[in-house]
Amino acid sequence: MDTANQQAKEMASGVQQFRVAVVQAAPVAFNRERTIEKVHTLSGEAASQGARLVLFPEAFVSAYPRGLDFGAVVGSRSEEGREDFRRYWESSVDIPGPAVDALGQTAQTYGIYLVVGVVERERGTLYCSILFFAPDGTYLGKHRKVMPTASERLVWGFGDGSTMPVFHTPLGKIGAVICWENYLPLMRAAMYAKGIEIYCAPTADARDTWIASMRHIAVEGRCFVLAGNQFVLRRDYPADYRSVFGDDPDTVVTRGGSCIVDPFGNFLAGPNMEGEAILTAEIDRAQIIRGKFDLDVVGHYARSDIFQLHVDERPKQPVTTHGAEPTGQTEPSAQADDRQAGGSAK
Repeated sequence: MDTANQQAKEMASGVQQFRVAVVQAAPVAFNRERTIEKVHTLSGEAASQGARLVLFPEAFVSAYPRGLDFGAVVGSRSEEGREDFRRYWESSVDIPGPAVDALGQTAQTYGIYLVVGVVERERGTLYCSILFFAPDGTYLGKHRKVMPTASERLVWGFGDGSTMPVFHTPLGKIGAVICWENYLPLMRAAMYAKGIEIYCAPTADARDTWIASMRHIAVEGRCFVLAGNQFVLRRDYPADYRSVFGDDPDTVVTRGGSCIVDPFGNFLAGPNMEGEAILTAEIDRAQIIRGKFDLDVVGHYARSDIFQLHVDERPKQPVTTHGAEPTGQTEPSAQADDRQAGGSAK
């Protein structure tokens, strides 16, 4: 059976059991092209282990700027900080653009669903985004982080409700919620209402509390949670990286903590805090329905007569231009000219 027919058959019937992977690694900070090459290599390694979906961490292409202050204090910004921002902007991703094309090629080469965190740029604003690709290389769409946390707001804009997709695929319904967005209960409810089954949670949080949250969400949503974080040493950043972590190349900047959790809160892989790794696990979608038997928080375990959530998914543009609509009538000035011309002919 050729690939197209196989995909059509799977879309119709769904795949009950399959392997997924979470990549825990460091990008080549502020180097978009080399980081994309690393995505390609690590995706191949994950695919060779049987993974059909591969998740990369938040802001993997091409850096999570942990420890940078971008020269900003209340009332002042430094020239050095502006240069830090320029470097960050230069290494970010245009959508659409060559980086998106390259990531799509990786998905196609290995026949995987690829979910990868990028720093997206649009004009002068950066966004923390997640991109989704199908096994044929098709770019499915993106999610922009709706709530950057604390100092992230210095360098990342806010996404709106128009990019909170859940994609229907042969592997199930796939979506992503980024880092501390997972602490927005209403956002989680919105994703549950869309039927999310493969809940991707790329992050930069390596605290123990984060791991507890991933287990909670898996149980609450009766879904499989894939949590991916970077494992980064000081040497993974440029030598001129001015941060609170000093210059010792072996300093651990981000310790990982990636994991895969089933709908009952059980770890299928991880949490790993030892180094770079590719975590894999076998997914059995039947576990989702077994879990829904006693807990469906947007179904039989909801009280919509008491509690309701309204979600606005309309795109919000800072500038909307309304052009004049043609009326089919002659412009007033032209009418005056016509009358004047007619009068002089008498």
